[in-house]
Amino acid sequence: MAQDTSLVESETVVEPAVEHRTRDPRRPKRFLFLRNGKALTGIGILLFFGVLAVVGPWIAPYDPNQVSVDLLQPPSWTHWLGTDHTGRDILSQIVVGTRGVLVVGLIAGVSATVLGVVVGVTAGFVGGAGDETLSALSNVFLVIPQLPLIIIIAGQLPTAGGVTVALVIGATGWAWGARVMRAQTLSLRKRDFVEAARANGERTWRLVLAEVLPNLTAIIAAGFVGTVTFAVMSQVTLAFIGITPVSDWNWGTILFWAQNNLALQRGAWWWFVPAGLCIALLGMALTLVNFGIDEFVNPRLRSTGMNARVLRRRRIRPRIGFTPVLRTPPGAGPRAAAAGPTRKERS
Repeated sequence: MAQDTSLVESETVVEPAVEHRTRDPRRPKRFLFLRNGKALTGIGILLFFGVLAVVGPWIAPYDPNQVSVDLLQPPSWTHWLGTDHTGRDILSQIVVGTRGVLVVGLIAGVSATVLGVVVGVTAGFVGGAGDETLSALSNVFLVIPQLPLIIIIAGQLPTAGGVTVALVIGATGWAWGARVMRAQTLSLRKRDFVEAARANGERTWRLVLAEVLPNLTAIIAAGFVGTVTFAVMSQVTLAFIGITPVSDWNWGTILFWAQNNLALQRGAWWWFVPAGLCIALLGMALTLVNFGIDEFVNPRLRSTGMNARVLRRRRIRPRIGFTPVLRTPPGAGPRAAAAGPTRKERS
């Protein structure tokens, strides 16, 4: 008896990322991260600010503390970003202040990441009483409010600068990363490749450095980026409210002087808008790098991110967590599916 094909709905699974592009087996997998558009954009912005932080004091057109007779002047050929209420050049303040912002973020990110990796991996790999002790220590630091603690310490130390703020953030911001590292290490220490290395007589430090840590690289990088973002925002916030010394130039210091001298009410938009844009650009760059790391770690996000142009050209909108399914009418066959969706189906 022939079946009624009009009641059968055919489905053709479309794999936009794998069917149309074949990855070169000679290309190392780690370089796939550099093909991500979000990651490249974020890294480019970070490199720009990094170069500016290194050469900023030498390329600044003026001394940021130099007072002139050009009081509160708008942008001009003499002062590209205008001047403040004492005639100091805003562009020079931004260029010189870039170093202070990035140094705080780098020191805090490195110190918090190192502490988180050491505590988390040790707790997850050793187990037993050591795991319980380190986990309890992580729980204690996890509930410590970082920003109020930084404000108290900076208030008690009048000379506390960016390095002090960075060290406090690093000493109190490692707990969340340690918890994540511990959970991932517990999952990795019983894997077959770790057990095989242990059966071959490898020492514990060798197992951790050669087998466990390489599989935690993406998570470590994501934690580092998150800590740097928090450290930068904390430094700018503390400078803006006047907790840290206002004589040390950074973007928050510029906003502090602009707020105290009523730049908004006086219409001096050039005094606070450029510094705010720099803060927004740096935060966006760190966020884009974090998104790129997520797409590199997650296979589904990686497939979509690496082939975004192909998906846009074919007008396919895959949903995260689901395989795109293209429905074809009965009897159309695989050629109709390969041709792509019809105008009615796309709408």
